[in-house]
Amino acid sequence: MQKIKHLLLILITAASVSTQAQFVVSGTVLDSTTREPLGAASVFCQNTTLGTATNKQGEFTLNLKSGGYDLIFSYTGYQTQTIRVSDNNKLVVLMTKEEKSMGEVVLRNSFEVTDGLSKYGSFFMENFIGSTPNGARCTLLNPEALKFYFYKRTNRLKVLATEPVKIANQALGYNLHYQLDSFVYYYNSNSSIYRGYCLYSEMEGTDSLKKIWAQARKKAFEGSRLHFMRSFYDSTLTEEGWIVDLLDEKDDKKFNKIPNVYDSAYYNSFVNTRDSLGLDSVLYHVPAGPVEVEIYFPRKISITYTKKRPEPEYSKKMGLPRNIPFLISYIDIREAIAIMENGYYYDQKDWVNQGYWSWKNLGDQLPYDYTPSNLLMD
Repeated sequence: MQKIKHLLLILITAASVSTQAQFVVSGTVLDSTTREPLGAASVFCQNTTLGTATNKQGEFTLNLKSGGYDLIFSYTGYQTQTIRVSDNNKLVVLMTKEEKSMGEVVLRNSFEVTDGLSKYGSFFMENFIGSTPNGARCTLLNPEALKFYFYKRTNRLKVLATEPVKIANQALGYNLHYQLDSFVYYYNSNSSIYRGYCLYSEMEGTDSLKKIWAQARKKAFEGSRLHFMRSFYDSTLTEEGWIVDLLDEKDDKKFNKIPNVYDSAYYNSFVNTRDSLGLDSVLYHVPAGPVEVEIYFPRKISITYTKKRPEPEYSKKMGLPRNIPFLISYIDIREAIAIMENGYYYDQKDWVNQGYWSWKNLGDQLPYDYTPSNLLMD
């Protein structure tokens, strides 16, 4: 009986939350020492088209669709701050001035590659933006902003940027403004990792071109990680064409079908609270938030999307037969992750891609506020 009551409570809460089409985040951005307002500070939601700037009083307001977001605050000469939001909030954000030691500057200079752009530029583009057909149609607009550092002892390449990296994605119709924290490629393991904050904006174009972009975005969405996250949240994995298998406990080459991925052993649903938001700033008001779903699998999983074939370029790169009928990715989940309505999930560092999704980099990503209904109709 208690389990039934708990389930009903979740369903009632979910129904009430789903009626909230949007929420408002507002606040003030101040210098942490002087408490002076910082006007024209950048405020945007990571990996979305949603952003603004503070006014002269350091104030901002953002109207956001239901879901979760990493809210990014940046101001020249100050440390960038990230705050997770998912419901109505009023914030006071205290920005701290950035300090770089002379030793750090000297150390970087000693490893900088003077002809780094000509030597590593194409390699960086392939591993940061991607080698997919969509990635090939991306253009780096300010390559002079990149600085390349090679560390011989650890056999790794590090890329930093003196200003936000500007990328034009002609395939999907987006301009990307990427604040690159760092990009690192490890040659010993042939793996890379990059961190940063991206703001998307819609490209200008004719109606016919916008329709082409809408079709390309829908194609990019189908079978993407964003598609999977939203399907998991909506409990529509089967209907949308997803299959999740779990690595056998004794055989590391065998995957077994999970009869019910919504079993409590792997899945939980709960209402967001202040403690789960991970906020460091002063909050004036934090009501009960929207429903999140939490997932965890004790071993590697394979995720198959059955409604699409891999691109020929992927099959060629991976040395796979061309007649493979499905998209397959392999995932390690280090800690349980929470998924929000718009497909946003955290902590993202705990989700590690292999297989098909590892081939998809920045050139194939869609913003969290994208919806397939944006497709233009005839």
